[in-house]
Amino acid sequence: MEKDAKIYVSGHRGLVGSAIVRKLKEKGYANIVTRSSKELDLTNQADTLAFFKAEKPDYVFLAAAKVGGIMANQTYPAEFIYRNLMIDANVIHSSYLTGVKKLLNLGSSCIYPRLAPQPMKEDCLLTSELEKTNEAYALAKIAAIKMCRYYNEQYGTNYISVMPTNQYGIGDNFNMETAHLLPMIMRRFHLAKLLSENDFESIRADLRKYKLGWGLDEQIDYENNASLEQALNQVGAYRDKVVLWGDGSVYREMMNSDDLADACVYLMENKDYKDIGEHVNITKGDDIQLKDLFEIVKEVTGFAGRLEYDPSKPNGTPRKMMDATRIKSLGWQPKIPLKQGIQQFYQWYVKHISGEYDE
Repeated sequence: MEKDAKIYVSGHRGLVGSAIVRKLKEKGYANIVTRSSKELDLTNQADTLAFFKAEKPDYVFLAAAKVGGIMANQTYPAEFIYRNLMIDANVIHSSYLTGVKKLLNLGSSCIYPRLAPQPMKEDCLLTSELEKTNEAYALAKIAAIKMCRYYNEQYGTNYISVMPTNQYGIGDNFNMETAHLLPMIMRRFHLAKLLSENDFESIRADLRKYKLGWGLDEQIDYENNASLEQALNQVGAYRDKVVLWGDGSVYREMMNSDDLADACVYLMENKDYKDIGEHVNITKGDDIQLKDLFEIVKEVTGFAGRLEYDPSKPNGTPRKMMDATRIKSLGWQPKIPLKQGIQQFYQWYVKHISGEYDE
């Protein structure tokens, strides 16, 4: 990518999109185009094409998506498949129609079969059944991968697809109903710690910044400490314990969003579709059992209570570790260790709640 090239980052306010913008600016790219979802509805084909014709970006990072955790995916599957299919199709097709030089499509590790051999290699895509809890989202992301491939084959475009592992980091979503695993759990421990300290002023500050979800926010009497505590109990945060879904036996990878952004920019600068193939995993190549992850989060947040598991709730896929062979062969490796990343993430979160950081 040329330093003066016009670069469109869709989803720039999200976890990954915001990290990509930070990385681009860090590397000296100044002509970055963004639009919020209020300014541009990427599910609208006509509006998306009009934007591309007006702006004529040279490079595109397709990071816009409707995302969420297990609960959100199970509750809103129609929204997940519709919105993601429309966003991806409109951005990819508009890129083709307006002559975009190169596009990077961000997918998800959930594209792989539920019981795929571990670690999951790129070629295990569509070899067996998907995980049911996020099947709608996975199907939309698979369609985007195939769309990029077929446009490359038929039209000679240079659209690359990357499949990141689970991410966390600055700009994450902390709504208990829709958040991904790590920010949701970290917030649960943080709120339980505040309860144990009777720090209701900090609890109010937290709830003013982020919703709890599940309709609880509308039911809370914010001037009543008992009402606040009851709401936190309903999302698993107690004075003496934190309640966690499942039994903690499953394994997950975790990658800091700044590492992911570094990989995306590296590939856009250095590698083409002919180098990468249909898609490439962005992964560290190792994972952690959730029981151990929860202990790290407990330590980092300083919560002194106990952990309690609720086996009536779903665990999700037993293991999701992606193979890192291909991305390493392309010359990229992650830099941020897990515990260090979680510590930095928690420090940012606490300062963000206090108003010290506005972004």
